[in-house]
Amino acid sequence: MPKGYLTTHVLDTARGVPAQGIKIVLYCLNGEAREKLVEMTTNADGRTDSPILPAADFATGTYELMFHAGDYLRASGQAAEEPLFLDQVPIRFGMADEDAHYHVPLLLSPYGMSTYRGS
Repeated sequence: MPKGYLTTHVLDTARGVPAQGIKIVLYCLNGEAREKLVEMTTNADGRTDSPILPAADFATGTYELMFHAGDYLRASGQAAEEPLFLDQVPIRFGMADEDAHYHVPLLLSPYGMSTYRGS
């Protein structure tokens, strides 16, 4: 049985705080097919309360995390004019090691974002 799992979190780099209340949806991709696996919301620490893909459900493959950043930016008073520069932020990535911890964070501001493979 695989021991790998996936975690994520969101940091608001404009305000220097964790981004609480961001809806995150995880999809599994297979060619053009896109299957929704789970939907979670970030807590006060900007993290999900549990791994977004726990070891029991882990499989290698290509995935997409969709961060609903626009709702957060509007609620936190950082949204400017509509349409927002960043609204829904997709991050597509692959997981090849069935025993690894994959951590895919989002560093967010109203006009920029970045990600990396964390630990």
